[in-house]
Parts: sequence; structure tokens; C-alpha cells
Amino acid sequence: MALPADVESCYHYHMCANVIVRAKPTVSESCAIPCFKQGLVKKLQEEMPQDEALEDMRAVFAALADKARLKILYSLKDGQELCVCDVAHVVGTTVSTASHHLRKLRDLKLLKYRNDGKMAYYSLKSEIAAQLVREALKSVGRKK
Repeated sequence: MALPADVESCYHYHMCANVIVRAKPTVSESCAIPCFKQGLVKKLQEEMPQDEALEDMRAVFAALADKARLKILYSLKDGQELCVCDVAHVVGTTVSTASHHLRKLRDLKLLKYRNDGKMAYYSLKSEIAAQLVREALKSVGRKK
């Protein structure tokens, strides 16, 4: 099937036609298809977070892609405060591994840290992490 001459270099046309000529468009390519929702596209472009914010979001989601970290967030979702040793037992890892995961979550500002003598305690810094865990469980159809 020959593509119309005016859309020959349009990646979007190829995708819609279920014909992929190139896996990725080059910078020099332009879309010959008019924008049907110009107002919406412009609004979305203007509202798009800066690259730095998107990178921070990517880092958070990458950190949450680890099963041990999800277990930690799940354990703390109802406002509990746990020491590193308790987290290690809940997650089923060594204290060193649990400490590493806790530090990563703390660096991402998902957890707060309290030191009481030789004991280190962690709890959720904001409700956002707990909401992410709850919503993720709902989306996969699990209550627990």
C-alpha cells in the first residue's frame, strides 16, 4: 500500500495506519497531518513539567519498581514508625539491605527519619507514597 505523498514522512500516520516504516522519527521529520485539537495540544505543552521535574518523577517511579521498597511503603502506609531492624524482618532482608532501601526512599523525600540513640526510625513523610501503594493495589485488583 503506497502512502499519500503529503504524509510520506509522517510518523503519526504510519502508526495510525499500523505501518511502521521507522522505529523512531528523526529530528528533521515533521508531521504533515494537521493538529485536530490545537487548543488542547498547546495547553498540554504549556502545562508540561520541566525536564528536571520529569527526571525527579522518573527517579521516584524507578525506586518504586523495587519489590522490597514497595513492601516498605506498604508497611508504613498507615502512619506506623518502624526501626531499621523491624523493616528488615518485615521485608525479609538483612539490616544492611533494608537500610539501603530506606536511605533510597528517604533521599527521594518519601520517608522521614528519626534517630533515637542507636535506633533509627522511619515513617512516611507524606501521604502521597501511601496513596501510590493503595492505588497500585486497587489497579491490580488486590485488597492486600
